[in-house]
Amino acid sequence: MGDIEDAIERADQESFTRRPPKTLKGQINFLMRQLKTTRAVAAELGVSQRSVERYRTGERKHPPQAIQQRIDAAVRSRWQPLVRRRRRAEAATRRGITVETRARFGYTAPVGTTDDGRFRRLTVHLPPAYAQQLFDAREAGATDQQLRQIIADGFRTTYFQDGGARAMGLSDVAINDIDYIDFDY
Repeated sequence: MGDIEDAIERADQESFTRRPPKTLKGQINFLMRQLKTTRAVAAELGVSQRSVERYRTGERKHPPQAIQQRIDAAVRSRWQPLVRRRRRAEAATRRGITVETRARFGYTAPVGTTDDGRFRRLTVHLPPAYAQQLFDAREAGATDQQLRQIIADGFRTTYFQDGGARAMGLSDVAINDIDYIDFDY
């Protein structure tokens, strides 16, 4: 996953109304309810089917750290899908999305102005249309670069051009180096 995908996933997890299971047995049982078979859970986690059975019965309680991280990630990615969808729909239709980032922004500007990219720390609220574009592109399997461009276009119109009040000659904005990026919706 890329920077934008990770930020969307973190924002989704902030919207949970209940905590995901913490115990290994609870996590494996949750994955069993979602994926139906031990073979499917084993394939998802990259372990043997027998290991899944041991985790499920409590025969083995402490998997290696790398496997525990995969289990946590698999559970979190499937936890409360309706809550996630509801929050995304609200962001895409009413609330919009707030993006906080420290990144290098490059842009194409008129002659006589500088177009040197530089690091900026920005917190910008993007309108619902950009949230809708971002979520639609993610569902369609867009690359991280395409998702970055949607965010950059939102920054161009909302922040750099101030909704049409300034910098009208600014044509292209690109996010090149992301130090960090977080979303709130």
